[in-house]
Order: sequence, then C-alpha cells, then structure tokens
Amino acid sequence: MRLERHDHWIRGALVAPSSGEYLPTIDPMTAEPWAEIARGGADDVDRAVTAAHEAFGAWRRVGPSARAEVLWKLGDLIAEHADELAGLESRDAGKVIREVRGQQVALRNWYHYYATLAHHREGRQVPHDSESMLAVTVREPYGVIGVIPAFNSPMMLGAMGLAPALAAGNTVVVKPPEVNALSLLLLGRLAKEAGLPDGCLNIVHGYGHEAGDALVGHPLARKIFFTGGPESARAVTKRAASGLKPTVLELGGKSANIFFEDVDVDKVVNGVLAGIFAAAGQTCVAGSRLLAHHRIADQLVKAIAERARQIRLGDPTSAATEMGPLSQEKILTGVRSRVDEAIGEGAELVVGGPGARIPDRGWFYAPTVLDHVTNDMSVARNELFGPVLSVIRFGDEEEAVSIANDSPFGLAGGVWTADLRRAHRVARSLEAGTVWVNTYRALHYGTPFGGTKNSGYGRENGIDGFAEFTQPKSIWFESSAEPMADPFVLR
Repeated sequence: MRLERHDHWIRGALVAPSSGEYLPTIDPMTAEPWAEIARGGADDVDRAVTAAHEAFGAWRRVGPSARAEVLWKLGDLIAEHADELAGLESRDAGKVIREVRGQQVALRNWYHYYATLAHHREGRQVPHDSESMLAVTVREPYGVIGVIPAFNSPMMLGAMGLAPALAAGNTVVVKPPEVNALSLLLLGRLAKEAGLPDGCLNIVHGYGHEAGDALVGHPLARKIFFTGGPESARAVTKRAASGLKPTVLELGGKSANIFFEDVDVDKVVNGVLAGIFAAAGQTCVAGSRLLAHHRIADQLVKAIAERARQIRLGDPTSAATEMGPLSQEKILTGVRSRVDEAIGEGAELVVGGPGARIPDRGWFYAPTVLDHVTNDMSVARNELFGPVLSVIRFGDEEEAVSIANDSPFGLAGGVWTADLRRAHRVARSLEAGTVWVNTYRALHYGTPFGGTKNSGYGRENGIDGFAEFTQPKSIWFESSAEPMADPFVLR
C-alpha cells in the first residue's frame, strides 16, 4: 500500500520536491512509516526563499491593522482545527493527545497576542542639544526570516518565530522537523484561508543537513530562529556566520528542580513529575536534575517512585495515556545507554530503567528515577531528552545554588520552598533564562523565554521576543535654514 505523500508549501500552494524524492515519517507506536514528506534540497529552499523575498515588499507595506486581522483569524482557525493538528503531532512524535490538543487550543491566544503587537512596532524620539535637530528611530522588519523549530512541539515552537515575524512585517520560510512535519504543513493551508498573501509563509520539508542548511545559508534569508540541540546549533551558527546573519537559538537544558526542606512532600510530587515525565521527558525545560535537601530526600524519592510506577504508558492518541513512546529510535538508544552508564558510575536505580515493564510495541522507556547521582556524572551533565530523573542531594542553600549552576546549560530551573525570602534569593542566583517558584513548566506568550550558556541566546515571546524581529533605524532631521556649520566637525 502506497503511503500518502505530502509536498512543500510554496507561494500558497503544494509543490513537489525538485528531486522527486520523499522521506518516510515514522509512527513511534509501530516503528513503521505512516506517511511520506518531500525531501527538500537547495533548489526547493531557493524557490521558497525567493517567494518570501518577493512577497516581502508588499507585506511590509501592509498596515498593522491588516496584518493583525490575518493573524487574529489564523489563531481562530488553529483552535478550530485543534483536533486535527493534535492528531498529527501525537501520531508523528508520540506525545499524548491531551497535551498537544491543549497546545493547539492555546495557540489561539498566542496568535491573538502577536496580532496586537503588530500595532506596537514603535520607535522613539531621541533628545538632542540642538533645538533645530530632530532624531527619531523607527523599527523595520528584516525581510525573510528562517524558522527551524524542534520536533517535540513544532506548532507551538514554530509560532514563537513565525507569528511575531509576520506581525512585524517579515515573511517566513519554515523548515519543519522531519520527524514531525505535518502539523506545520496544515498551518500553511490555514494561513492562506486566514488571508495571508501567497509567499509570506513557505514550508520546505527535509533533513536539517540538507534543507535546513540551505535555508540558513541562503543569502536572502536575513535572520534565523533555531530550536534544537547545542551540536546542531553550532552547525547552524557557523553557516549563518558565513553570511553575517544574526540568529536566535533556543537550545537544550539540564534544568535543576530544587526542593528545600520546608516543602510539604505530598503536595509537591506533581511538580517533580511535571518537570521530567510530562512529554516523556522530551522537553527542553525538563527538570531532569532533582536537587533534594537531605532532610526530605528519602521521603521525596519514595513518593516520586510510587507515582512513577502508576504512570499510564500507551497509545499517545488515547485520552487515558499519560506518557507515550519516545519520538525516535535514536533517542531511545541514547537514553538506554546513558542510564546504563549512570548505574555503572554508581547511581542507584530506584524505579524504571532496564528491565522495567513497558508496552509490547513502540519506542517506550519506563519512567526512571536514579538516586545518589553526583553532579559530575554524565547523566547529570548531558541532556537525555527522555523520562529519566537524576536525584542529587544537598545540605544547604549555598550548595544547592552551586550544584544548579555547575552545568553547561542554563535554560530553566525550579525552586520549591515555603520561605519567600529564600525563593527570591535563589531565583535571582540561578543562571537560567526562566525560573519557576513552587510550580514548573509554565509558559505564556507574554513572558520572554530563552536560555544562557549552552542553552542559547536571544528571546522568544513577549515584547522582548517581538523586538527580535525588527531592527532600529535612526533618522535625523535638521530644521534650521542656516548653512551647515564646519563640514569637518562631527555634528
């Protein structure tokens, strides 16, 4: 039986790959292909970027009200098609349907928010000593923006780039993740239905080292927004640097979720689970390092292990499932290897791990807790992107902060305490772009998001994220009728 094929989206229409080649997209529940996507290359990317470049001239001149109207309608259409979009992402990447459907519904607010920001591409007037001199700034779009989101939440991560880009007057070329591409392809059709002019949003499928590399290196792509891992980011930034173009990188994490001795253990267990077992640990902000004060560590680990054993693994498209399979076989292989290595280095396996009961089919790995991990172990320093929790014990606040910051990453962190003063101190001391206090894994369109160190740079969401899609231009006006003064002196 021939699999259904899905082409690129260029100039508002489906376009077959110039090579005629297609890639299989795999269902993680069956480890079998269920569809095919176009294998994009440099020719396909050139067509897409050229289309975006040609559309930019007209789109940048469209008033903010018209741009806002398109984005507002697009948000409504995404919410109306939430079930279809969620079904695609759940089957393509193995994420549970309850989460991905919630994301699609929430994206209505995301797009509505960026629609309002279309009216806030504001400049300013800069005071000058001369009464006859007026200096003002305006903010202008870059042109063609390249957006490369990660596989775990392509619609949401894509929205953080393409929605503000369009609101600011840019045009966009998206290279979806090859393992979870079909939701973004549907977005192209919805954008056209919302009234977005052809060429403003283009989608080219394919491998990162082929289509992605061609997009980053294309001379007409003016700025790149990339979500992924540090190794891929190094290749992206090197390619972008050859064209002297800026990038915004949202990369991995090894976030510390810190629990102090004054917490009510029974009430905070879900905060641990949300940090590491939601999305099967396949989230960049995963609280994969649990820092537990030694007074409550035994009690907390016991409670987590009991709850971890109860997590319902199964078909991600079922409403009853709490954790689906990992999205890719290579990730499963890596998780297995890291856990085996950690046990060999002295970590204590509390629950899960090798030999744990899992469904008969699919790329599953059981929720796993490793106790007595030290911060120099590889499992504590490398992002696994799987459901593996490393428990590190600490004695006081200073030690907790030291352990948390002793990491090459700096994307997020959590602080759990009843002491408000301590919460402020620790939150300010953590080297992370986001810190949650007495909660975890909260995200909002108005709150800037991004990392430090190997977790990337630049920001998405909020006013700070919107500013990434424009650049200031200074304009000087001289109103004096007098001749210019000494031309050899800086004015």
